[in-house]
Amino acid sequence: MGSNDDSRNVSRRAVLRASGGAFGIGGLGSAWTSDDGRTTVTQRCPDGTLEPNVVQYARAGAASCADDHPATRDLQHRVRESLEARYPTVGSLLDQGYVPYFDFMTAEGETGWSHWLNPEFVADDAVMDPDRPEAVLVDHRWWRPIGVMFTATRNGDRIDSPSAVYGDEQTEHRCVPWHAHVGVPGRYAWWKFRLLSGERTDGETPRFPCRTPWVMHVWTYPHPESVYAHHAPPRGNRGGPPAEPAGFETDAVPGEDDLDWSVLPDAFLHHVARQRRGGQ
Repeated sequence: MGSNDDSRNVSRRAVLRASGGAFGIGGLGSAWTSDDGRTTVTQRCPDGTLEPNVVQYARAGAASCADDHPATRDLQHRVRESLEARYPTVGSLLDQGYVPYFDFMTAEGETGWSHWLNPEFVADDAVMDPDRPEAVLVDHRWWRPIGVMFTATRNGDRIDSPSAVYGDEQTEHRCVPWHAHVGVPGRYAWWKFRLLSGERTDGETPRFPCRTPWVMHVWTYPHPESVYAHHAPPRGNRGGPPAEPAGFETDAVPGEDDLDWSVLPDAFLHHVARQRRGGQ
């Protein structure tokens, strides 16, 4: 290797260090603890927990929904068509303004997957729109979009009563598979995402939330629990080889190399690093 290659690797490592926590959960230190030993992030939030935790909008959660209901089938079909036509590759996500969320850093090898969020779509007035999903769920082994996550936000603000997929208040079987994160890691990640995308949400500094917005997954690959399950389908249910093309120039080989920070385009990494430093 020549000196140019060495300097490029050093530069790339520097960018990774600068951008690695951009959507991460680092930085929770003594500043978050009050004199009586309680954390300031849980004092005013009765449902808040230090560990990861979720609450369901409806008591039954995804179990309130039927995978074979026409409305579920229609929504899943529309999501699948949107992913195939608009967001088929990681490169297409980057082109459309999506950024990897905090779990991109903690995804576990071949079973890993992560959320990719679009600040513009989070901040618009659309809700549950398959053509403009607030997040796309990506498998790290096959570099493949395998579902979406809708957020119950309008113009960037939380919606307290999200829409049902089907049914209404007078209907016995009402499908409302929304959940929210009330644990510190999930709340911090959402707060930091909002902070870093402030230029697209009127530039206001958001207050640390007691919970995230209500969110809902829709998986386009078979899931033994539910189309709306919280966790991803098992490894064997994510389509298998061949992997999707990267959709951007990279030396990595999808299907052989896992999707992680080291394979993303330099221009994107530098952009994230600038965001973290408060630059434009």
